[in-house]
Amino acid sequence: MRRRTLSRLSVAAVSLGLLAALAPSAGAAPGTAPAPDRGHERGHDRAPDHGHAAKPAYKRVGYFTQWGVYGRNFQVKDLDTSGTAAKLSHVNYAFGNIGADGRCFTGNVPGEADAWADYVRPLDAAGSVDGVADTPDQPLAGNFNQLRELKAKHPGLKVMISLGGWSWSTHFSDAARTPASRKALVASCIDLYIKGNLPADGARGGAGAAAGLFDGIDIDWEWPGSAGDTDTVFRPEDKQNFTALVREFRTQLDAYARSQKKHGRYELSAFVPTAPAKIDAGFEVRKIMRDLDFVNLQGYDFHGSWESTTAQQSALFAPEGDFSVDQTVNDWLRRGAPARKLVVGMPFYGQGWTGVTGGGDGLGRPATGAAPGTWAAGSEDYKALKKLAEEGRFTVHRDRSNGHAWLFDGTTLWTYDDPKVLRAKSAYVRGRGLGGAMFWSLDGDTPDGELITAVNGVLGNRG
Repeated sequence: MRRRTLSRLSVAAVSLGLLAALAPSAGAAPGTAPAPDRGHERGHDRAPDHGHAAKPAYKRVGYFTQWGVYGRNFQVKDLDTSGTAAKLSHVNYAFGNIGADGRCFTGNVPGEADAWADYVRPLDAAGSVDGVADTPDQPLAGNFNQLRELKAKHPGLKVMISLGGWSWSTHFSDAARTPASRKALVASCIDLYIKGNLPADGARGGAGAAAGLFDGIDIDWEWPGSAGDTDTVFRPEDKQNFTALVREFRTQLDAYARSQKKHGRYELSAFVPTAPAKIDAGFEVRKIMRDLDFVNLQGYDFHGSWESTTAQQSALFAPEGDFSVDQTVNDWLRRGAPARKLVVGMPFYGQGWTGVTGGGDGLGRPATGAAPGTWAAGSEDYKALKKLAEEGRFTVHRDRSNGHAWLFDGTTLWTYDDPKVLRAKSAYVRGRGLGGAMFWSLDGDTPDGELITAVNGVLGNRG
């Protein structure tokens, strides 16, 4: 299978010469990867162009996880104090769910919805973006109110509601089956998130409680036309139905914007896969791109601990037949996607194996299972992996020609992206004329925003 149309080094090397900063090591072995458990991927941002006509700014889209406020204790305020908010164009809130009735919903349903985190939980002054404690009678609290405060402090920042994700794509196929069901689904999502009509929960919620918070909708259906999570329904006709669903979202969002005399339109994006088979099973690329402002490309989970051999999870380039960022970009371009609408996904976490044997630098070697992680086996936040590297027990390895890094201590291996890798990927985005970068997820970065700073140094303006 043909994977790329340009040489591995030409684009990134010309676009700031950042790949030269990656010291050489071994490459990755070919393989296949399942769909990721990521939420993860508008044209109206503008940046000055030294007196010439303004050009669209690069998108820097970060996913904020609803559940991160608990164990990780990653709050909306941390986006401000870390400096991250000032370096983002969009925050994608993960996730909104779709019920068995084919409608967007929220509530306090374990494993299905968390209204407490979304808009009920009170924040004290120390935990609030604006330094003011929530009151018992205000209709909007929780993450939603903090995001509203964040937008007030950073007026150029946009907030999108992401629908679905790996675990909550269960009912997408059913909801998208007919014109009537699509209309009902889209109307319910717009009512809940764009109009902000939240269910009442004591003093919280009510009509218009979250109005004006969300600037658009991100569709994270994983995956139309092919397998996703174990309970997610999929059908061959999902491919055409996804196109029709995107059209319905675009139609209803535009109609509501007109009714409100909104300046500009509500944005619409989607998270889309890397595997060519999944692209072809679920996406009429040229058609959906007419209605989507951009797509967030899966740029990670190419390999992981579900496989018995260690490999890269997010390489910029890879040998023929393997997954890579470059392969993903080329496969979407080849099917008719405009380059300016392709936003490259970048991981703020690593994939890991333990019980690695065979010596060497550990890559392409057999392993016995998933490496222990703080929150889940086989996965670890970048901030924790950085500490492992600094402690000295793990050695940092780099593949200069393919653009990826990994840690290895002789037994355990973590494949991940650090600032050097992300700068090279950002240079690639510039060199290919792509739309920007997306990050899953913001809670994996360091407290001072080391990773977003690396990307923003390259993509902070266009010129």
